[in-house]
Amino acid sequence: MEDSPKQNLAISAYRWLKRDIIRGVFAPGEKLLMARLKERYDLGVGPLREALSQLVADRLVVAISQRGYRVAPMSLAELEDLYDARAQLEGLMLELAIQRGDDRWEADIIATAHTLAKVESVSSSEELLDIWDSRHKAYHSAIVAGCNSPHLMQVRDTLFDQVERYRHLWLRETVFSSEALAVKREEHAALTEAVLSRDASKARRMMREHLMTPVPIITEVMARRGLD
Repeated sequence: MEDSPKQNLAISAYRWLKRDIIRGVFAPGEKLLMARLKERYDLGVGPLREALSQLVADRLVVAISQRGYRVAPMSLAELEDLYDARAQLEGLMLELAIQRGDDRWEADIIATAHTLAKVESVSSSEELLDIWDSRHKAYHSAIVAGCNSPHLMQVRDTLFDQVERYRHLWLRETVFSSEALAVKREEHAALTEAVLSRDASKARRMMREHLMTPVPIITEVMARRGLD
């Protein structure tokens, strides 16, 4: 059964608004005025309210009783908790993937690692951000997909959505120069080797170090912006 046009509008509103919150178009704590949202997305109140309700469930938006919605605040305490939780979950799923993964799992890791490594330079920083980020997510998803647990993958998706606003501060700050990309390629190559050799303890340690790298940079950016 196909989605109705109304459902499609709500889905579009959700995706666009979520992307803008993650990208910082709407600042933490900013009130989301319906008039502004209608103008920006050229959508009616119905789809926007549905999108906002979903974003409340995602903990990216806060509902204000009788007064509309605000972007959820950001804090150093949440940053540290989210990144630690993310690293813990990713480590668990990685170990399970190493235990359960088959030849197809290995092939998917190799393929996504190769595609990610091909990103060397792009015509604009925004285009670079989108392409690198998409391929980076595909690579990390391929690694943990071997755990063969749809429920763990769903929990992971929810957690990563909450991390994204913080992670984007790091992406913007590093701007991915060719030198930064080269460092990341080396990290991913070493991680891929550890995973495919099925060295669980080494791979888990490397994964945690890799995932936690942005935290000091994000902490510094948030301090400059008064987000404590």
